[in-house]
Amino acid sequence: MRIFVPKETHGGETRIAVIPANAEKLVKLGADVEVEAGLGTSLGLPDSDYASKGCRISSDRKASLAEADMVLRLNKPPRDEIGLMKKGCIHISYLDPFNETGLVKELANAGLSAISMEMIPRTTIAQKMDALSSQANLGGYVAVLVAAERLTRILPMMMTPAGTITPARVFIIGVGVAGLQAIATAKRLGARVEAFDTRPVVEEQVKSLGAKFVKIDLGETGQTKDGYAKALTEEQLAKQREGMAKHCAEADIVITTAQVFGRKAPVILTADMVAKMKPGSIVVDMAVETGGNVEGSKLNEIVDVNGVKIVGFGNLPGRVPVHASQMYSSNLGNLIEHFWSKESKSFNLKLDDEIIKGCLIAHAGDIVNPTIKNLVK
Repeated sequence: MRIFVPKETHGGETRIAVIPANAEKLVKLGADVEVEAGLGTSLGLPDSDYASKGCRISSDRKASLAEADMVLRLNKPPRDEIGLMKKGCIHISYLDPFNETGLVKELANAGLSAISMEMIPRTTIAQKMDALSSQANLGGYVAVLVAAERLTRILPMMMTPAGTITPARVFIIGVGVAGLQAIATAKRLGARVEAFDTRPVVEEQVKSLGAKFVKIDLGETGQTKDGYAKALTEEQLAKQREGMAKHCAEADIVITTAQVFGRKAPVILTADMVAKMKPGSIVVDMAVETGGNVEGSKLNEIVDVNGVKIVGFGNLPGRVPVHASQMYSSNLGNLIEHFWSKESKSFNLKLDDEIIKGCLIAHAGDIVNPTIKNLVK
């Protein structure tokens, strides 16, 4: 089976889909692995690192795409490259299928088997393939560093001859994978940390990291079978904002991580709430790429509102590309190895497997994921 890994073409992307260590594992499985020349440039990895692991180096991207049985990427494919791949080719990457229905339709029409890394089920057996979680983990870490770098004070308490410096206050909204890592990072840096989530079940996790869990009575809430927070009603959102306003006003750093999978992110911090925050405070909107949790945040910009800086940087994991690439590459490798047939030395696309059912979007000329199929017009 021939596997091709092209360079990423998405503007500003620093991560790569496959690092040499994982490429070597694929070669040992029996795959014929080909990588585009310069694949690892953003990480300082020369082509020789891949060649030494048994990979072939391609200088003809179009030809390699046309000959591949499987294509591995990080970001969704450019539209003009879909037609270059042969029918039956297995394409694996992020696809953003809820928003990119046109792309999904083109992948199906081209006869490709398209696997979306966002759609890997959140099950115990699929945990090692869960790229969303691995990247969110790093995003939560980076969000704290981004905020700390722009804060005009230090995070930890210090006892000095000149007096005692009180710890900075950090408020984390949303306690999923990103939120938990943000809590842990802020605590390691010495901040006083509070956190809120609509799911009461995460209170124990927050406390285990040494943070305080903020309780706001929203009535009936909960999480989906995959562990995502359920969308709130407008009335519940209003209660949530009212309850959080005081904590935001007292915080030096607020980090919002709330996203509802497949839908626009809810607005949690309104302009009125931001206006009541202290000048010099920092807000990091981790949901800015899906619409934003903070009113007034802008993608890849820092917006100043009366001295409060709203940071809307996209692709936070891309700010630590070495480990982000390592984790994504491992997720890909684990997925491929799990379905690899030693006898045929190829990827066995088990259509009746729960993991494949969840993440396979297009196959054999049709859109096979029921949820996405209902969205495509």
